[in-house]
Amino acid sequence: MASYFDEHDTNSGDAQTENDALALARMLLMMGFGDEWNAEFERMFGGNRKIPPASAKSIQDLETKFVSSSLAAQGLQCPVCLTEFDEEDELKVLPCNHQFHTKCIITWLQKVCSCPVCRHELPTDDPDYEAYKKEKARAKQREFELETLHNSMFA
Repeated sequence: MASYFDEHDTNSGDAQTENDALALARMLLMMGFGDEWNAEFERMFGGNRKIPPASAKSIQDLETKFVSSSLAAQGLQCPVCLTEFDEEDELKVLPCNHQFHTKCIITWLQKVCSCPVCRHELPTDDPDYEAYKKEKARAKQREFELETLHNSMFA
């Protein structure tokens, strides 16, 4: 009696199985499931990505101001060094409007590109990280659009 593979002229080897798996993977990517795999990978391993420092230009472009007597009287502290602002201290203001001693925030931003209070991110000189941020924003936008579409169809 002939085997099944002989009768149907098929190859029982691993090469065919690998080709099938590759074809399935390509089909899933073409159907848009690649984004879901990337999102799941990011959810599982996203904490391992090192955040680069802020770009020198973004640090240089920060607004500089000096502590007024009224601000000093409020007893506000620098969130980095936790010392109170004294009158005439030089401050840097981030785009999120948080204020810091100039020396404190420059040291911080030379290590990490985000605000120490709210994690608002400044631009970096790392093209890979900038592409990663854009991809995250696109994924968030796609999720919003899908939710909006779903709500408009079934509202």
